[in-house]
Amino acid sequence: MPVFDPRFELYAITDQASAQGRDDLTVARGLLEGGATCLQYRAKKLSAREQWEVAVALRRLTLDHGVPFIINDRVDLALDCGADGVHLGQDDLPIASARRLARLAGRADLVVGRSTHTLDQALDAEKDGADYIGYGPLYATQTKENNVPPVGAASLRDIVDSISVPVVAIGGIKADRLQEVAQRGGLHCAIVTALTSAGDVAAATREHLTAWRQAKRLAPRR
Repeated sequence: MPVFDPRFELYAITDQASAQGRDDLTVARGLLEGGATCLQYRAKKLSAREQWEVAVALRRLTLDHGVPFIINDRVDLALDCGADGVHLGQDDLPIASARRLARLAGRADLVVGRSTHTLDQALDAEKDGADYIGYGPLYATQTKENNVPPVGAASLRDIVDSISVPVVAIGGIKADRLQEVAQRGGLHCAIVTALTSAGDVAAATREHLTAWRQAKRLAPRR
């Protein structure tokens, strides 16, 4: 039975490449005002110092909105700024190492997510103790460099039926694809460019959240 976690229902991610010249804090305000249920900070091209400065500000903002804050890749930064969790790619630290660092810092509660692109990777992430997984990219996307090929929305059903932790669908998800994602069993989705590139980020986030919830209500239950 697919596992639903309201924290990850609409998982927003910062993305400077599509932000239309706006800074991450400005975009994040719009995402949170629009109802994003989780915020991940991803800024691979900034220096470590710049990442820290933005992360500290975003931590305050997410606390004000009562929304979980996740740092991409960097366990050290997540621990130092008091983030709720860290999201690890396939080439990042092993989950066990992230857990060990978190325990040493007195943060055994740190949420650890893992990006996956295949069923085997998803099963491995669950076995290794991931609290949730990201699965995709479902569709073609230019959000991240060196993307793996799209896995296709049809493959999502096998993932959500096989994994006992929340599965966050990601990759090229836009308003006109939400119904298909829900039909394939999706309960959580990460939306990036469709939100961060919008002229009114808050309005776009609000519209996508409403459409996402409607799509899930209409999807068949298994």
